[in-house]
Amino acid sequence: MTTQARPAQRPLDLPRRIVCLPGVYRPQTDSVLLAEALREASLPPDARVLDICTGSGVLALTAAQLGAGEVTALDTSRRAVISAWLNGQANRLKVHVRRGDCYDAFALGTFDVVLANPPYVPCPPGADTSAKWDAGPDGRSVLDPLCANAIDLLRPGGLLLLVHSEFAGADASLRQLRESGLKAAIVARRRVPFGPVLRGRVDYLNTRGLCSAETASEEVVVIRADRPNRPN
Repeated sequence: MTTQARPAQRPLDLPRRIVCLPGVYRPQTDSVLLAEALREASLPPDARVLDICTGSGVLALTAAQLGAGEVTALDTSRRAVISAWLNGQANRLKVHVRRGDCYDAFALGTFDVVLANPPYVPCPPGADTSAKWDAGPDGRSVLDPLCANAIDLLRPGGLLLLVHSEFAGADASLRQLRESGLKAAIVARRRVPFGPVLRGRVDYLNTRGLCSAETASEEVVVIRADRPNRPN
């Protein structure tokens, strides 16, 4: 018996008119990987989508581009909120942009799809954490509350797509998501060279046992977590 090869999908076209005010996270490999996972997930018709830690808004715009019925983009940064709104206007895609964190999201109801590319870079204790990618000594200052509470943002049958680095602990995210009642698994991986931020963190990551002094790349993973249609 022969197995027919699955046809390769063409590269995903992200919205092209993207501007970022100073300090706003620019779309990078993790953004592209998450957008590709969203395409693979196949949005349900008229899906209600939430993009947490939206940054430039590129993932919220991608959801709108893929046919979502209603998209909300959320970020704690005023500059990110402005950037996401401007990018929605520039790309003629309808996205509701709000300022807030994952706790503020609970007031918005439940969603068919929740997207998250949160801060996940480990940083030394006492470091200046104003950079939007820094997330505490273990990289989990946003991941922990998000994974523990994501189920409350999802409608029955809804799904979360979450991207982060291997250095922030994929196993911990999977465990928290499963303990909350979600079915969770890694659905995409990609190894990428260190950028300037992680090149400057090698010594710190080494002291935490996360990599060796010679490490020059990281694996970025996308986790998919599904809420069952019925209670277990």
